[in-house]
Amino acid sequence: MVDKLDIRELLKDIEKYVPQRRGWTWRTPVQLEMNHFKYSEASMPLKKSVPLPAAKYFNNIDPQPIAVITTEIASGRFEDDIRRMRMAAHHGADHIMVIRTAGQSHFDGLIEGTPQGVGGIPITRKQIRVQRKALDFIEEEVGRPINYHSYVSGVAGPEIAVLFAEEGVNGAHQDPQYNVLYRNINMVRSFVDAAESKCIMAYANMLQIDGAHNANATAREANKVMPELLVQHAINSVFSNKVGMNKDNIALSTVPPIASPAPDLKINLPYAVALREIFSEYRIRAQMNTKYIESSTREATVTHVLNILVSKLTSCDIQSTITPDEGRNVPWHMYNVEACDTAKQALIGMDGLLEMVELKDVGYLPEKVRELKERAVLYLEDIISSGGYFEAVEQGFFVDSGNYPERNNDGIIRKIAGGIGANTVYTRDEDYFAPVTAHFGYNNVRQYGDVDHPSELIGGCTFEDRSKIIFIDELDELDNVNIRLDETEKYRSSSLIKPEVEWLGDGIVMLDLFLPTDKRKAEYAAIQIAKKLNLLEVEVIHKEVLHEVEGTRIQLKGKVGFDIDLNELVIPEEMVNISETEIESYVKANPLTIVAGTVGEDEHSVGLREIIDIKHGGIEKYGINCEYLGSSVPIEKLVDAAIELNAKAILASTIISHDEIHYKNMKKLNDYAIEKGVRDQLIIICGGTQVTNDLAINQGVDAGFGRGTKGVHVASFLVNRLKELDNED
Repeated sequence: MVDKLDIRELLKDIEKYVPQRRGWTWRTPVQLEMNHFKYSEASMPLKKSVPLPAAKYFNNIDPQPIAVITTEIASGRFEDDIRRMRMAAHHGADHIMVIRTAGQSHFDGLIEGTPQGVGGIPITRKQIRVQRKALDFIEEEVGRPINYHSYVSGVAGPEIAVLFAEEGVNGAHQDPQYNVLYRNINMVRSFVDAAESKCIMAYANMLQIDGAHNANATAREANKVMPELLVQHAINSVFSNKVGMNKDNIALSTVPPIASPAPDLKINLPYAVALREIFSEYRIRAQMNTKYIESSTREATVTHVLNILVSKLTSCDIQSTITPDEGRNVPWHMYNVEACDTAKQALIGMDGLLEMVELKDVGYLPEKVRELKERAVLYLEDIISSGGYFEAVEQGFFVDSGNYPERNNDGIIRKIAGGIGANTVYTRDEDYFAPVTAHFGYNNVRQYGDVDHPSELIGGCTFEDRSKIIFIDELDELDNVNIRLDETEKYRSSSLIKPEVEWLGDGIVMLDLFLPTDKRKAEYAAIQIAKKLNLLEVEVIHKEVLHEVEGTRIQLKGKVGFDIDLNELVIPEEMVNISETEIESYVKANPLTIVAGTVGEDEHSVGLREIIDIKHGGIEKYGINCEYLGSSVPIEKLVDAAIELNAKAILASTIISHDEIHYKNMKKLNDYAIEKGVRDQLIIICGGTQVTNDLAINQGVDAGFGRGTKGVHVASFLVNRLKELDNED
């Protein structure tokens, strides 16, 4: 039996933990064949994983695409994030981005010791170690390296880079332009810090992702900043390479600038092609468009898949995932997992796409690509002629919503001598010396003799001698992991359970309602419904107009004020399947006839035919004689036919479920068999997508089978029940 992760065990001796590996790991491409399907763009399968729902039709195969798949973890409680990491990894994620951690971009200084905060979530070295330690276990479990990722930004960037290099963090965002434009950190300070940070990241073989995509998230009209995006990517990529980073570890974080109902592919695909052509030596990390996401799960998923199509056509290396959390501002466990499955399903579903289609080299696409490149080159030339990057920022070049060379004069303006950390960069003295590894710039080591590495003079710095790392535990006496674990201990060590969305025991549930009124009335009616259901802290998280007066869809969240004790649940035993050989042997010795049909006014027959037809592996293959009466069969006809044919069982399919008609028909079937005096002579089985065994039994029939049922399940039940009846006789 698989155990849950023991958070307290992970915390044990954490001050002594040493990362098992460092550096970024790409997936290993393989020529893969699974269930007779050949994949040309796949990576090594996992030892243990959760396949897509439809995999049950294909022997539960779980092929993995070549692209690394990202999931973002954002709850701020690292002990709960660990469980989400495990779930995501089992669904194919191998790039775990913790977006609220010690490198959060809001920091203006190095903070250790505070578990939670406002805006950014400052977390400790302890948090990083515990999560990296947990990932060591998860890596072993799934059989694939998992890349742990955070942010190296703010004016504490170099210190954070050191921390990450020490603790086995595998990748990070690092882009001095992000600091300048969006955090108003002084330009000189930002680029000096970035040089040091990138040098450290290069030493640790970390992947660097830039932040250029923030321009189209910030601009008034995102599709008009595409030339600027190309320029921002170029500046950071070249800068990173000059500092010493390997091009294979420099990734451009690209976001498709537009989303439907705009003509998505006509705008996003040319931009992605231009990006790939210009930056062919670098990696591409395709992030999803979240600028236009509100709170619809359907809308987010469609945007996600359209963006993945662009990724597939332009060969991205890392595929980010998207959830409606952007609009809901609630990090739901289930949507992280759904997003991973969406990426995996879409990428594998498009396997071999470029073997079958090719992008046109004449017409609209190449013309638009050329136009974007020309605008980007002109943009870069304009920056140079204006005096360089710093001067261009001071003149408001960036995040201007004009389609360059057009200008709307609404760009972000920063002063060269202004911003956070202004006047904090100093020229190093002639004899400046720092006895550390991976240090950028002038470092006068020769004054101490013939030394190859400065840190040799002190017997190694923290990169070589981990005993020199000072471990600072959490300092908040009122809010730290031990207190939080104590508060939720009953959900870790007892049989009590509670629904959750973000944190263990948070008790949050979601209701999905349809109300036949306008949006405004529906919102407040839904809140009252939730309160009458005794939900606490009720909040509407999604409103969707189906018609301005006829109806509105409302999704809301609230908290339940009770626990469920698993030991007190009455759980019926699962139906046990028997071997096909045993079924065949029994039927051969005990000839068996059944009658089957879709009951009532139901014309759906596909599901029932799959259960009975030999072509679909149905129960006929075991020698069972099946008399199929068709669809929309009256209840009386089914029972009368069973009597006439001396059948031992009735199989009734009932797909339609409005007005509970499926359960009403089950009860009628049971009652009519009683009326005819044959109920104790017949096994009555009902099936359909909305049928459950418990509710079927409550209507008086012998068993109910729902979605995913196979012929072997029904045949096993029939044989087991007939054996029981034989023993009773």
